[in-house]
Amino acid sequence: MDENTKPRLVGINHIALEVGNIDEALAFYGRIFNFELRGRGQRSAFIDMGDQFIALSEGRTQGADDERHFGLVVDDRSRVRELAKAAGAKILEGGFLDFLDPWGNRIQVVEYRDLQFTKTPAVLKFMGLNLNKSEEAKVELRKKGIEP
Repeated sequence: MDENTKPRLVGINHIALEVGNIDEALAFYGRIFNFELRGRGQRSAFIDMGDQFIALSEGRTQGADDERHFGLVVDDRSRVRELAKAAGAKILEGGFLDFLDPWGNRIQVVEYRDLQFTKTPAVLKFMGLNLNKSEEAKVELRKKGIEP
């Protein structure tokens, strides 16, 4: 197959998480993060992240995630560990800020300024954010030809 005819990955639209109860999940995540809902159903809810979202649905049946996780990007992670612990999250050991929610979903929290991940100025404006990148992240972005 010609490599030029395959679809190119361009991003992640959403992450789907299974939880035990939507109201409990929204309360749990609301104790840690400031967010708005994109939508809500009887057994689902959609947490808005500008041009992306987290889709919560009732029905988690599997055990806790060991290594499988996803990274949530925040504007400031300085209080995340404290807030997650107070919300009842299980804080995981290691060099990253990882925790398990009450249903066993493993979340790694990273700060926008430190990553190659970037939002367009239009999305940042829509979200009411004025964020900068660290020098290290700027160097990594420039290596890829992306001018921060």
